[in-house]
Amino acid sequence: MRTSCLPLTELATWRPFTIDKKRLSTQIPRRSFLHRASTLAVATGTLVTTGDLKAARSDASMSVEGWPDMEYRTLGNTGFSGSRLVFGCGAALSSGQANHLLEPALEAGMNVFDVGFEGYYRHAERNLAPFLKRHGDDIFLISKAYAGDFKPNQSINTSMAKSAAQSWSRAIDQSLRGLGVEHMDAYYLMAANNVELIRSEEVHEAFLAAKSAGKVSHYGLSTHENAQNVLLAATGTGWYSLAQIAITPAGWYDWASRSMVDDGKSMKDLRPVLDAARNAGIGLIGMKAGRYIAGRRFLGWGKPDAFNEHYDRALLVAPLTAFQRSYAYVLAHGLDAVNADMQVWKHMRENVAAATSAQRYFV
Repeated sequence: MRTSCLPLTELATWRPFTIDKKRLSTQIPRRSFLHRASTLAVATGTLVTTGDLKAARSDASMSVEGWPDMEYRTLGNTGFSGSRLVFGCGAALSSGQANHLLEPALEAGMNVFDVGFEGYYRHAERNLAPFLKRHGDDIFLISKAYAGDFKPNQSINTSMAKSAAQSWSRAIDQSLRGLGVEHMDAYYLMAANNVELIRSEEVHEAFLAAKSAGKVSHYGLSTHENAQNVLLAATGTGWYSLAQIAITPAGWYDWASRSMVDDGKSMKDLRPVLDAARNAGIGLIGMKAGRYIAGRRFLGWGKPDAFNEHYDRALLVAPLTAFQRSYAYVLAHGLDAVNADMQVWKHMRENVAAATSAQRYFV
């Protein structure tokens, strides 16, 4: 699949309505009125919160004109030049709520789209299918599924490994059907936390069989628990092309506990681990880079200054939000790309700005 940013084409559907012809010159169709009202609301909100007239116009028109040019990195041994911002389709498309962002994302330069199996992400794969029918040859497509439910330190015997391989193989076929395609660029072991699973020859053989059948090209993993050990194990096998890791400026983020891993290591301290993986041909994609600063509901939400101690003055005074700073930082300190869940236009615009700021504030 090749890189291509195609022109945005949107087809508006018009439903006929009944109108009093005598009032034709003064009556505005309700659909038109609501569109104008919502456009004004979006534009006004953006202008008030950002003070940026150009951004306000962009939000109101759903246009990416004037956005910064996307940056790209070769993703591990895939040889693919991928956008540094990955469109995370799982949660965003689970109920179709972000379907309208797919075409603008492609036009903005995103050419890596990551989704996941329906057992976790509901209808996300099916909602991505129409977009793939139009642009499948222009993007790098990733999906993922569990290969069993294991504890981080659990021992996995041969029987368990074979069962995991069979389950994962079935998930590959299910994902292909949901996506309406015959081939995916990469398929991940989703939420991998067990090093024996990562080193399992049985599961790797399942991947090789799927690759031989033309179903998938590259082996990958996603991890947000026991991530360092998982990544080191993957590095040692020589099998993996991609790893999606939960990492922040302050170090590893643990999704299970919704907290930072308390090992005293910031992302800078983890650079040798990241570099070893990249030297082994593994493309590194970050996730949850800003999740910790979002906080949790029962704690009152929000920790916007949680990572500030890791930033220099140039980044702290930069015109970026706390989330944008976290994205820019991780991209400048060992990652090839960052995966973002984008469900509204404003967040997509902000994430594009963050992904293209990484080298601006770090020399």
